[in-house]
Amino acid sequence: MTDILNELSWRGLVAESTDRDALRDHLAAGPVTFYVGFDPTAPSLHFGNLVQLIVAGHLQRAGHRPLILVGGSTGLIGDPKDSGERTLNSKEVVAGWVEKIRGQVSKYVDFEGPAAATVVNNLDWTGTVPVLDFLRDIGKHFPVNRMLARDVVRNRLEAGISYTEFSYVLLQSFDYLELFRRHGCTLQFGGSDQWGNITAGVELIRRSTGDRVHALATPLLTKADGTKFGKTESGTVWLDPQMTSPYAFHQFFLNAEDAKVIEYLKVFSPRSAEEIDELAKATEERPHERRAQRALADDVTDFVHSRRAREAAEAAAAALFGRADLADLDEETLTGVVAEVGGGEVASADGELPGVVDVLEASGVVASKSAARRTIAEGGAYLNNEKVTDPDAKVTDAALLHGRYLIARRGRKTVGAVTIRR
Repeated sequence: MTDILNELSWRGLVAESTDRDALRDHLAAGPVTFYVGFDPTAPSLHFGNLVQLIVAGHLQRAGHRPLILVGGSTGLIGDPKDSGERTLNSKEVVAGWVEKIRGQVSKYVDFEGPAAATVVNNLDWTGTVPVLDFLRDIGKHFPVNRMLARDVVRNRLEAGISYTEFSYVLLQSFDYLELFRRHGCTLQFGGSDQWGNITAGVELIRRSTGDRVHALATPLLTKADGTKFGKTESGTVWLDPQMTSPYAFHQFFLNAEDAKVIEYLKVFSPRSAEEIDELAKATEERPHERRAQRALADDVTDFVHSRRAREAAEAAAAALFGRADLADLDEETLTGVVAEVGGGEVASADGELPGVVDVLEASGVVASKSAARRTIAEGGAYLNNEKVTDPDAKVTDAALLHGRYLIARRGRKTVGAVTIRR
């Protein structure tokens, strides 16, 4: 086994840990059984969860055994947020999301060999515990004054926090205790926003059994201005290709800032230190080439979706700006492009397709029909990369991509889409 803690550290994947030297010795003496948990609060994992899956992969390749927890019980409650109470989802909805996320996490760990992974659901043990036993055996170890001191609880006290969310830390701590008892799990990790919950589990095991276990937390990634990195203007970056298309996913990483792209490469890319150092030098000396951004976008999209999906996303980007044929894009890829670039719908009236001016306006690349006519006159209007020269022309069936889409462009860079509704 390599010194996996050093590997995680140089990649910027360790923000907090319990006794660092003791943890290093524990990992070196391995194999260690570790766990990381994901609550099903949506039908898909998102970009932020990917960091934890990458850490799990690093640890497994170093010979350690993953337990990937999908929170069938904690997902019914929800970890408290600074912004206010969560809306509770029904048991049926959460159960469905558990199965979807179980399938997602299974892509990122190996289920064979001496370090084979196991996916667990905390509803299996929490759902059968009588409430009195839980309060006596678990609640007894949680001083209320310490729970009130947690940042998120303190921030919520004035506006109010339900007992349901206040007690979430007990449930997550109970998970660590049960996995310690059932599987010999001695390491939990998660995002640094979970550090209070994670260390509470370490303390519960010490108080309940007298044993010493370990924890670490990964940093929350930020943009250069300190704001959270992980959302586009249209919202969360999901791992499910039906919720965030491979095209949008690839574009998101392609737009990483020069000041942060090397940091993101260390986290998300399997490239060596030498390769990343070379990309850092290229970014400093020739930032216009955006080599590091392309490497980042390619590596992460290959990892989450596939090389084929990434190549389709690259082909879509080229076609969108006139460097390839839009007609060559498959329907799934083009649908993702349309969703990402935005635009509108135009209904055909009595089977008659709209005029090019109506399409340009509906796509959003111009503000009005008069602006569309002006753009056409100036030679800057395109539909499906074909220059529009006649402002009175009508769209034809032959022009529709996959029978319903049109890509509009003004000049070289302003792009929109229209869906024809019949």
